[in-house]
Amino acid sequence: MPLRYALFSQRSLMLALLLLLGCGFLATSLLSYFASRSEIRDNIINTELPLTSDTVYSEIQRDLVRPVVIASMMAQNTFLRDWALAGEQDPMPITRYLNEVMAHQNAYTAFFVSEASGIYYQAKGVLKHVDPRTERDRWYARVKAMDTPYEINVDLDMANQDKPTVFINYKVFDYQGRFIGAAGVGLTVEAVIRRLSDYQLRYQRTVYFVDASGRIVLTGSAGGPEGVHSGLTLREVPALADLQQKMPVPVEGNREYNHDGHSHFLNVRLIPELDWYLFVDKRDGTALDSARQSLYMNLVICAMITLVVLSLLNAMIRRHQDNIQTLATIDSLTGLPNRRAFDLLAAQALLDTEREPMPLVALLLDLDHFKVLNDTHGHLAGDEVLRQFARILESCLRHTDIICRWGGEEFLVLLKNTDADAARAVAEKIRLRTEQLAFGYADKVLDLTVSIGLSAHRSDDTLHTLIARADDALYRAKQGGRNRVCSEL
Repeated sequence: MPLRYALFSQRSLMLALLLLLGCGFLATSLLSYFASRSEIRDNIINTELPLTSDTVYSEIQRDLVRPVVIASMMAQNTFLRDWALAGEQDPMPITRYLNEVMAHQNAYTAFFVSEASGIYYQAKGVLKHVDPRTERDRWYARVKAMDTPYEINVDLDMANQDKPTVFINYKVFDYQGRFIGAAGVGLTVEAVIRRLSDYQLRYQRTVYFVDASGRIVLTGSAGGPEGVHSGLTLREVPALADLQQKMPVPVEGNREYNHDGHSHFLNVRLIPELDWYLFVDKRDGTALDSARQSLYMNLVICAMITLVVLSLLNAMIRRHQDNIQTLATIDSLTGLPNRRAFDLLAAQALLDTEREPMPLVALLLDLDHFKVLNDTHGHLAGDEVLRQFARILESCLRHTDIICRWGGEEFLVLLKNTDADAARAVAEKIRLRTEQLAFGYADKVLDLTVSIGLSAHRSDDTLHTLIARADDALYRAKQGGRNRVCSEL
């Protein structure tokens, strides 16, 4: 049979569908219903929930993560450190400083606890002397001993009638790296709960936070799944029993689980600044009402069935075209954008930088001794290492950063709105994680390091010149012994 008779054009397919609709109206109506149901399910999982999660995450960055940034600035503030190192002679300057933090940074509370004197300074003045042996002040000993620079802790605020408060406790060091106290700000739990309730009303989703161990940390005023409130673990919630078997601890991604005969669609996203997971949950009940109504309408009006089917067909064609476009811009081995996609994204980033001056930094990364690894363990091992290294890059970068597989064992990253110092910190983070991770293939542990060249965008730069300087810096990193970060001269 000639090929032209075997393949249908888009118009021929539409005509065939119209003929089938006329011959089997009822059967086609049912098929349309199930097609609509599948479309809605895919739209919820792949579009609605991730989009809601992205929107909520953006608002969380503005409303919840902002206190972390404020506390970090306080811990690095030279006035606060100089005042403490000078002997805390007069509490008035530090009180005024904390009051200014509250007023201008819109914080609920601000504090500094001195390691030397044990005094708890607050915007209203000296609050008390901290005694880490007491239950109320054990947090201070915990902060002093922790390895991380800060913690997020829910506690009672003595300075504000013991209201439950989300505290960001940040360690403060002197110029020689010695611990001299703790500083930070607080946000009332009621404010966070109101914000979550607002999210739930606005998006008609259940929104709540879960920590890395699976404990529900915060929910809206209506609670989490089936009205559950914070303090419980996922395994203690009957509604999540089916989900718990599939996901013992929180893992980013999309999930589907069943409870009381209803399907639930769930998007899980890590908020690295808080070390919490954002759960956005939607039940299928309301989502499928429109599909059922479409079925009833299809049984009455044939024309509407035709329109629905044609709309679905067009959507499928568009999706197919989108998939083809995606395959053309994604590296099949690592799942990262390829050079074609990078060129488009990078060109837009350069236009944005020229239109609204902001820092832009390029990182060119090359895996050290990759050819030796391929020759020793085989190309399949090399492919697996490239895939694992791509995941390292994704975990170290923001969603706004541009990343691609540049070729072979080389990768290229553009850090948007990032100055050279911050970019070097990101590069060092990637280098350390690569050095510390035990790459695995076929029960073998493979050690790997990476060399990184860094260049910052200049006013007269093109993409070629920016990358060329990063390549020069990478060359110096290779010549300097590998496993290091070098910046442009």
